[in-house]
Amino acid sequence: MSLRTALVSRVAEKVTGTVRQQRRRKRAESRRSQAGLPHVVDYFHQADDPYAALLAQVLPAFAARYDVQLRCHLVSAPPEWAAPAREHLLNWSRADAAYLATRAGLNFTDAGTQPAAERVAQAECLLANSLRAGTFVADVAAISAALWSGAALPEVSGDPAIAKAEGDARRAELGHYLGATLHYGGEWYWGLDRLHYLEERLSDLGADQAGTRGKPIYTQPSSPEPDASPNLAPSGGAIDFFLSFRSPYTWIAATRVRALADAYGIGLRLRFVLPMVMRGLPVPPAKRTYITLDAAREARRNGVPFGRIADPVGRPVERGYSLLPWAIDQGRGHEYCVAFMRAVWSEGVDAGSDAGMRHIVEAAGLEWAIARPLLGNDAWRAEAEANRRELLGLGLWGVPCFAYNGVTAWGQDRLWVIESAIRSTQSKSSGR
Repeated sequence: MSLRTALVSRVAEKVTGTVRQQRRRKRAESRRSQAGLPHVVDYFHQADDPYAALLAQVLPAFAARYDVQLRCHLVSAPPEWAAPAREHLLNWSRADAAYLATRAGLNFTDAGTQPAAERVAQAECLLANSLRAGTFVADVAAISAALWSGAALPEVSGDPAIAKAEGDARRAELGHYLGATLHYGGEWYWGLDRLHYLEERLSDLGADQAGTRGKPIYTQPSSPEPDASPNLAPSGGAIDFFLSFRSPYTWIAATRVRALADAYGIGLRLRFVLPMVMRGLPVPPAKRTYITLDAAREARRNGVPFGRIADPVGRPVERGYSLLPWAIDQGRGHEYCVAFMRAVWSEGVDAGSDAGMRHIVEAAGLEWAIARPLLGNDAWRAEAEANRRELLGLGLWGVPCFAYNGVTAWGQDRLWVIESAIRSTQSKSSGR
């Protein structure tokens, strides 16, 4: 391993670690306390973002549960670099929000299309007026519900441009780019899925109102579920696991998706694709920073080692993929994927070096003497491209993604969607 790789991986370990996080939190609380300020949470609402429609429904409960000053902002859609394949993203977000709403006991129905631009503008006028009147938290859920359901919206005058410009500027100042996000004390929390992290932090600070500490508003499901069992009628088939060696979220999902397949006695197909940045899709610094820090806390929650990073972008990924079809043929494909991603995401191993690749190959239970002559071949590229095309055919482009029996899920925190599909399929097969 080169000195540079070793140094960079050690720095990444510190940046993503809990020691630095706690120090930053302590400094933020010290500054807040010394200034005599309340706990201030910034919320950024994008009117036509499906995930914002879900957060809008829980904002009143959040505001009532915690002793915070909730500063709400109206924002524009994210820029192009933050939302590649925007039409696909919007279509997927609606479908995913509908899944999430059902799981969380909220209301959202995918109407199959985004609200018309004039209705969005009308809703934004109502929301801007609510911001000025100080009634945003009380009003946003009803306005959002009317927008998405197609119900009549009250006719109002005004221009939301100033409110959106102010919200966009504040969001950029704090270092983010998406709607449906909350910010507190230097950290970001996206959507309903990450709200529990903020709740836990506020509770630890004693900011929960008397008698309200308890179960978070929404808790991410574990998957596989504790009662997962293959004893139902076998359903056959397999989970298609679309993955990238450069995706930290793929690493967080890798052992869990294997456990899910094993729990129900079904197969697992590895569908590798090139990383987004190697396919011409931009991942600017602000997005990369948020993804890394978010992945670190998700890894901790799931008990996945993470942080000593040797970014495999470029040649290391290609070298890794050059051996993957062979590893699959040897019946060690998943073990090889896990070994590669553990090495680059938690051990600081340089997959661009022969020593690094030997470490990975042998950790997967494979023979380096056989692997070495195969390293660097291009035969894998056709398969990666075929996988990419199939992924696009599912309406998606990023990873990790999972597909089973016509059901698709995107994100390591959506394995429960696939598990629900498996249970449904097996229940039908058994006649239950």
